[in-house]
Amino acid sequence: MFFKAIHKRMNFILIIICFLFLLIIGKVFYIQVFDYKKLNELADSLWNRNLPIEADRGKIYDRNGVILADNETTVSLVLIPNQIKEKEKTAKKLSEVIDISYEDMLKHIQKRTLMERVHPEGRRLPYETANKINDLHLKGVYLVKESKRRYPYDTLMSHTLGFVGIDNQGLSGLELIYNRYLTGAYGAIKYASDAKGNKLKLSEIYEQPQDGMNLTLTIHYELQKVLERELDNAVSRYSPDQALGIIMNPQNGEVLAISSRPNFSAKNYQKYTQEQLNRNLPIWATYEPGSTFKIITLSAALEENLIDLEHETFHDSGSIHVDGARIKCWKAGGHGSQTLLQVVENSCNPGFVYIGNKIGKNKLFQYIKNFGFGANTGIDLNGESKGILFPLRKVGPVELATTSFGQGVSVTPIQQITAVSAAINGGYLYTPYIVKSINEAETNSVIQLKEPKIKRKVIREDTSKKVRYALESVVTNGTGRNAFIDGYRVGGKTGTAQKVKDGHYMVGNYITSFIGFLPANHPEVIVYVAIDNAKGITQYGGTIAAPIARRILQDSIDILNIKKPKGAKEKKYNFNDKKYYEVPNVVGKSLTTAMKELKNFKVEYSGKGKKVTYQVPKAKSRIYDGETVRLLLN
Repeated sequence: MFFKAIHKRMNFILIIICFLFLLIIGKVFYIQVFDYKKLNELADSLWNRNLPIEADRGKIYDRNGVILADNETTVSLVLIPNQIKEKEKTAKKLSEVIDISYEDMLKHIQKRTLMERVHPEGRRLPYETANKINDLHLKGVYLVKESKRRYPYDTLMSHTLGFVGIDNQGLSGLELIYNRYLTGAYGAIKYASDAKGNKLKLSEIYEQPQDGMNLTLTIHYELQKVLERELDNAVSRYSPDQALGIIMNPQNGEVLAISSRPNFSAKNYQKYTQEQLNRNLPIWATYEPGSTFKIITLSAALEENLIDLEHETFHDSGSIHVDGARIKCWKAGGHGSQTLLQVVENSCNPGFVYIGNKIGKNKLFQYIKNFGFGANTGIDLNGESKGILFPLRKVGPVELATTSFGQGVSVTPIQQITAVSAAINGGYLYTPYIVKSINEAETNSVIQLKEPKIKRKVIREDTSKKVRYALESVVTNGTGRNAFIDGYRVGGKTGTAQKVKDGHYMVGNYITSFIGFLPANHPEVIVYVAIDNAKGITQYGGTIAAPIARRILQDSIDILNIKKPKGAKEKKYNFNDKKYYEVPNVVGKSLTTAMKELKNFKVEYSGKGKKVTYQVPKAKSRIYDGETVRLLLN
């Protein structure tokens, strides 16, 4: 019995030992197979150190490869506190080189961390400062590469491009929206250290950073320069509260240029208020559009076959009465009897009330919504507004009348240019966009290409043709005469909208605008310009905004290589309009004869001979009365 009991105990102990042994094997197996990666990383962290190397942010290009946002390489100060033996001495020397007090620098050096960034004073240092630190040869003090955003053209389309913060993260505009694409992945210099943090004499490993992806925009830099120039000139000449402009390809929704005033310098964004930084007026500003909105009323009436432009007439006595309200025409005494085409040319409000009544509130507001008003356009920029429309249940006779000529509704510039593009391009409403493609960092090869997107068809092609015809007549015969370009078919519409404050219209305070396009038979470019409260001039869209749009369109002809179309209309001149004359050929003629034939122009000549050997402009060119013709004598 005694030996039996001993045998049982031994078996029990043996079972326990085997069980414990199995547990140990299981634990070792778990550590080796399942926990290996985690424990290995923990072990590595005890002796491996990484000095981070920042990647370059992706570049932003215009459609032709012009760099709009670039990078410059800088360095930043990084400390390894355990490696710094003479802490007070190091703090003193560093504080003498960079803009930081000795006390603050000493706090950085005395921190119990594996690695300490001197932020923000030690970030993105100038090369002169970096060289001074490098020459000190201080232990535990490192300079690591960082990338700093650079905008070669400073304020150019600043609201659209946006800006980045101290850590190179996008804070506004495209920099914010496409931040995840533009941001790269950090690299590092890896080295080994002992338990005290001292660097071991082992080979360093360089891990290359991965640069961010590039963006290619629909923007045309040359057109952008033109728009910026014209807005600067408008600010200088009229001292407006605000000014803005958009240039677009009406055939596909590509934004070719976009800007506003006031703008800001992206590299000095800290000096501006949040209001100044975040208000991208072409997509954010909402206001009553005025007469440019009449294009939508016109399109709806033509699409529904409710009016005949050439043969139907309307008599304008200077005002029209609607449900007890008197709505005036801008011209005192009115325009008298007119065809509906002349109603469009003259921008006659009572005439458009007549057209709006023919359409009716249900159909008119359906067309307004179909053209994209009251909703975001979907442009790939942040901060877009929807605008404000009357709720249909609250639209009475007066609201219908005022909406017909662009009063009482609130829209954005991007909505207007997108809607008018649909009215003139054959009836297709596109989603406007500004990013053409996302590209790989090293080769700039396309990774993701954005295609034009049609939302819907809003009017027929034959309706669109009639709209283009009417708007071309506005420029040749009507209120848009100041946008006329000789030899080219320009269409457009002026707008003069009284501003509203606290529910009341302001006295003598208007937003003057013009929307124009060319060639009128097949539009290749469309321009929208709005000037808010111009000073020192009578505020009309035809006198302020139309000449600005004309200059932009004129430069667009050369930049986009737009050919002269056939069938360009002659301008209907008023008594105070400048006239175009054809330049005669005077090469080979005597100076006396040339002077007589060039009587409509100012003549400048060089040389001492009596015969003309060269002339500028060339023969058969058409220029304004009184412009200069230059002659070279033999």
